[in-house]
Amino acid sequence: MLLVKQWTSDLLGLLFPNLCNACGNSLFRHEQLICIKCLYDLPFTDYHQYADNRVAKQLWGRLPLNAAMAMLYFRKGAKVQNLIHNLKYNGRTDVGVLLGNMLGERLKPAILYQDIDIVIPVPLHRKKFKSRGYNQSTFIAEGIAAQMGIDISENHLIRNTSTESQTKKSRYNRYENMKAVFQVNFPEDIIGKHILLVDDVITTGATLEACANALLATGAAKVSIAALAFAE
Repeated sequence: MLLVKQWTSDLLGLLFPNLCNACGNSLFRHEQLICIKCLYDLPFTDYHQYADNRVAKQLWGRLPLNAAMAMLYFRKGAKVQNLIHNLKYNGRTDVGVLLGNMLGERLKPAILYQDIDIVIPVPLHRKKFKSRGYNQSTFIAEGIAAQMGIDISENHLIRNTSTESQTKKSRYNRYENMKAVFQVNFPEDIIGKHILLVDDVITTGATLEACANALLATGAAKVSIAALAFAE
């Protein structure tokens, strides 16, 4: 019976190959979502260990953050981009949960992230959510929250304005474009709390800055930021 199951599994693997979400090669039986070689080669930052890392420094002077970090370096055409592309555009939400778990494992022992009360993913506008069908940051946040044993909320931070593409804008114009985009619901739940904001990729940080400012203005005691990747 065991042999029949093995043959069936091998046949299904030939007909519907299980591919690595980073490199596209076939996964071995013991591998899930990302092959061992790609996991070994991922460009980790170790930013969770340092308060003065490059992500945090990029946001210094713009708002009073408790901490900011990204787990991976993002480079065009590299494996991290493939992972995030599959998460955002190919429906591979399981990749988001896996990477979120990995991120949560790093944050759990980190001193600056010890007293977090709520994990909040950066929200999508309802039009983009309807078009994509899901918010990729939610699945990253779910992975983090599961590892850290913290509640996650999609109801407290709302994106009430749909903004145009930020890709070709300067840092200042990105910030101007993001003003008044986010709204905090149920502010009584936020007052005095330490919030962990979660996103997929940090570029200029304008979106996260707008989110954090909205939460701090509502009465959050501290806001920290965690993302999968940092675009150098």
